[in-house]
Amino acid sequence: MNYLSVEHISKSYGDQILFEDLNFGIEKGQKVALVARNGAGKSSLFKILVGLDTPDGGIISYNREVRIGFLAQEHGLDDNLTILENIFIAKNPMTRAIAAYEKALLENDNDALHRAHDQMDQTGAWDYEAKAKQILGGLEIHDLEKVVGQLSGGQKRRIALAKVLIEEPDLVFLDEPTNHLDLDMIEWLEEFLNRSNMTIFMITHDRYFLENITDEILELENKQIYKYKGNFSYYLEKKAERETLEESSREKAMNLFKRELEWARKMPKARTTKSKSRLDSFEELKEKVRKNTDPDALELEINISRLGSKIVELHRVKKSYGETNIINGFDYVFKTGEKVGLVGRNGTGKSTFLNLLTQQIEPDGGKVIVGETVVYGYYSQTGIPLKDGQRVIEAVREVAEYIPLKKGKTITAAQMLERFLFPKHTHFNYIEKLSGGEKKRLQLLLLLMKNPNFMILDEPTNDLDVFTLSALEEYLQHYPGCLIIVSHDRYFLDKLVDHVFVLDGHGNVRDIFGSYSTFRATMDEMAKAEKDRVQAKEIAASAVKEEASKAKTKISYKDKFEFDQLEKEIPVLEKKKKELEEKLSQVLDQHNELMAVSDQLGKVVEELDAKSLRWLELSELL
Repeated sequence: MNYLSVEHISKSYGDQILFEDLNFGIEKGQKVALVARNGAGKSSLFKILVGLDTPDGGIISYNREVRIGFLAQEHGLDDNLTILENIFIAKNPMTRAIAAYEKALLENDNDALHRAHDQMDQTGAWDYEAKAKQILGGLEIHDLEKVVGQLSGGQKRRIALAKVLIEEPDLVFLDEPTNHLDLDMIEWLEEFLNRSNMTIFMITHDRYFLENITDEILELENKQIYKYKGNFSYYLEKKAERETLEESSREKAMNLFKRELEWARKMPKARTTKSKSRLDSFEELKEKVRKNTDPDALELEINISRLGSKIVELHRVKKSYGETNIINGFDYVFKTGEKVGLVGRNGTGKSTFLNLLTQQIEPDGGKVIVGETVVYGYYSQTGIPLKDGQRVIEAVREVAEYIPLKKGKTITAAQMLERFLFPKHTHFNYIEKLSGGEKKRLQLLLLLMKNPNFMILDEPTNDLDVFTLSALEEYLQHYPGCLIIVSHDRYFLDKLVDHVFVLDGHGNVRDIFGSYSTFRATMDEMAKAEKDRVQAKEIAASAVKEEASKAKTKISYKDKFEFDQLEKEIPVLEKKKKELEEKLSQVLDQHNELMAVSDQLGKVVEELDAKSLRWLELSELL
């Protein structure tokens, strides 16, 4: 069943044509993603599809039976209402029943609660509420009575996403759904959308998300749409094939153009009909050759400041806020060329850690020593402040008119902008007129121009397109200084980091060798092993209790002796278990040692469980 048809739509702003004569459709059950370079018109197309803007021409047709929902960059919530009121603001029988039930619970009104209970039964709202709580829990939204106006932008964004998912429209439009989610939430969302029957159209820069969810990718390039029936890896493969063919065609056109150019120069001013026809063909050929000849890849080549032998050292660093322990006695000495990922759930103190590192805040205990040659480049979540009323070229010249490159070369501010995909005609545009992705790209440029040798990137991937991200990754892979990355982009982390600092929210900072995916796999294995041990213990305890209840005989001398021995052996095993658990936390960055200690711990726990159960059995007999 066709849900959406887009026919011959176009959009331009002044002289700038974003796209023209676009045609595509969305069928029931599809999961489609739109990719494009920043400034190519992704957001404009998204707004047109959800009715926030209109095309200059063309037709957009929706199936009348289809319910539509969308998550835009602006959260669209009412700041004066609570989370609960915003979530269930949709006026349908189920949401009205849930709202009445929650209100009666909150006010402890028994009569109202009884009426609401009946209403929940009649409308089938219990299942709806269960689904809502599952979604809210997955996105870490708990205190539903908080007023939305008191929340952070990231929290509002999560509530807006939860609201869309709870309403479960037939066709949902998602604009950067992973922004402001931590890594656990993204993995939950990925699993949820894969199980969902919703048809999806989304814009996202998260390449693992694109790989695992989408079955079609639309690329907006050169003012037109290219369609790829597959996920992100299929798209990359087919795009490369297309560009190879286009390059071959362009080379042939270039050779023909050279011959035609020689002919055009030799032609006399008075032209025959035949030569005029050939000249018209020459003009068409010239346009074909010009197309895509401008550089379209981000060029990053910045010379960094010299980094001495002493970089950054943390000695027994402690920091807490009230009863919340952020860091408790962390030691570390950074080495040249390190690339570290910093991960942890929202609220575990990642920003505090970075502020301690850059000495923007003081530790409660211990000290942070920064080497004399260290030049920080700190890209925070809010980015480097940009001035409204300032033009793009003015922002760059404010940092430097000439930028040093490698091998003693320099380029001008204007040339640097062109390398960062800002064509000459955009240099005098006002900053506030830039798209979100273009602003991010400009902020990265301003950061790199300061030649930092210790770079800290806090959520740098938000609003950047996948092409800019690839260029940034290429640069950072060869970046000779130190690098710390906080990002919810798993692909970005996996491609760049050598090891991961994990903040657990209780003051512990674990240093785990390998990529983010290696860390997740290790943690998942350990969690599964622990879950299996707990289940086995519960089953065995239940069996022992059942056997003990059936026992009719009195305890023998032999059993009494065994009981006394167990009283001595169990404390020894408990002590050994504790020692191995402490050792386990110290070798998380050593995979082989980690597996050996984990195996030894498993055997000790198994023996301890068996002896504890036998002790319980004998104690019941006693």
